[in-house]
Amino acid sequence: MRPKTLLGKPLHYLKNQWEKLIRYCDEGYLRMDNNLAENAIRPIVVGRKAWLFSNSNDGAKASASLYSLVETAKACGLEPCHYLKTVFTYLPRAESVEDIGLLLPWNQKPA
Repeated sequence: MRPKTLLGKPLHYLKNQWEKLIRYCDEGYLRMDNNLAENAIRPIVVGRKAWLFSNSNDGAKASASLYSLVETAKACGLEPCHYLKTVFTYLPRAESVEDIGLLLPWNQKPA
């Protein structure tokens, strides 16, 4: 099948990307879709027009950082409110990069 035809284009893509497409078969921990990530950001996408604090680049970056931190905490089995309270309590006391690293979600134990 020639790559220029309607069927040929996707088949050509499939052939060229085969190793990447089946990677999840070789590694059992990989998922074949990104539904978890899509579902995690859905509330942000739905509500983004309602949030006035994201009307600047700095506000948008701050929002993205906070949402990323909250969703990572959830993925690590942490309750987000409790986790953020811990971070905001201990972050001012951090004296080194290592101290800050200990506050990252994957270094916390689920309650």
